[in-house]
Amino acid sequence: MKMKKWVIISAVILAVIVALFYFINHKKIAIETFETSKAHYGYIAKSITATGTVEPVDTVSVGSQISGVIKNIYVDFNYVVKKGQLIATIDPSILLAQKEQSKANLANAESNLEYQRSTYERQNKLFQLGVISKADYQIAQNSFNSAKAAVDNAKAQLKITTKNLFYTNIYSPIDGIILNRNVSEGQTIASSFNAPTLFVIAKDLTKMQVRAAVDEADIGNVTSGQNVNFTVDAFPDEVFKGTVKEVLLHAKVSSNVVTYTTLINVDNTNLKLKPGMTANINIYIKEDAKALLIPSKALAFKPDSIAEKQFVILHSKKENTNQTNTNANQKGSIWIKSGDTLFEKNIGIDINDDSNVKVTQGLKEGDIVITNSQKSIKKIEESTTQTSPFMPKMNRRGSTTPKKK
Repeated sequence: MKMKKWVIISAVILAVIVALFYFINHKKIAIETFETSKAHYGYIAKSITATGTVEPVDTVSVGSQISGVIKNIYVDFNYVVKKGQLIATIDPSILLAQKEQSKANLANAESNLEYQRSTYERQNKLFQLGVISKADYQIAQNSFNSAKAAVDNAKAQLKITTKNLFYTNIYSPIDGIILNRNVSEGQTIASSFNAPTLFVIAKDLTKMQVRAAVDEADIGNVTSGQNVNFTVDAFPDEVFKGTVKEVLLHAKVSSNVVTYTTLINVDNTNLKLKPGMTANINIYIKEDAKALLIPSKALAFKPDSIAEKQFVILHSKKENTNQTNTNANQKGSIWIKSGDTLFEKNIGIDINDDSNVKVTQGLKEGDIVITNSQKSIKKIEESTTQTSPFMPKMNRRGSTTPKKK
């Protein structure tokens, strides 16, 4: 038993000695490697988001200038109409009677005028002969003038009645399509104060307009001619394109949020877009199809303490911040690896879409920049001359140590 116990103890001691020998002669160090990317030319853009409503470019509300009962309606929703086409009529019976009355009043006024003219002419001759007084002459003259005025008034009334009779026919003022019909046959309309809207006609649905509500924080970057992409819920996988037409100066305030209406022209030749659709909009305030690009994360990279132990670090000279940048571009810095040296380089940047950034100066196509670093652990032997205590020691010539005689 004692022999077995000593064997176990000896084995444990041997294992500990071997482990200590391994760890003493092997050392762990941190090694840093880098992810890099080449500067290349490509497309980059910066955009702002907004929501809006799809509407026809031009709509006309068709009303009535007279009151009455709708007699006939000849069109309905989505009807295509031409300019001058009859689309509805109002019952003209009352106006026809008023026209006949106006004619009778005119005839009566004209008859009275002839009577007053003959009376005036007779009284004028008698006044010239001195037979009647001046007062009698003036009475005849006044009656004649009043008769002429009565005729003019009757003619005007007849014109008004005739015109109102014409207004019983409702015609389309433009070529277009009926978007809305607000009346039905037999309905009474009253135009006492405001002309009632009978129809809403869109001029051309192949050309639509999006009225976008742009936040006041973003409106300063929006100008005419900028490109726009948007989607609608009806076609979530299709992107529609447009162009900013203008920004309306009238601000809208809702729940303390200030927005400005921005008009966006859109081609709708395929007629997919319908009036009233909600649009989710991206307005591209900056674009460049041939920009020199590097990853945005290259701007955030900075060498750490591990890199400082492995590489020679060369920082760039700090630029004078008081100098005016004529291109109004921002400044940034990136790092480039060359052999065992990391050196910093100042660059000019412009558009940053959070994935790539446009470089305006300081780099050229093909330049390699560091974007990220990765750390790994490597084991190395501390000395190649140390050996196991259980191995025979070698002399400098490589032979084993001779035994003493």
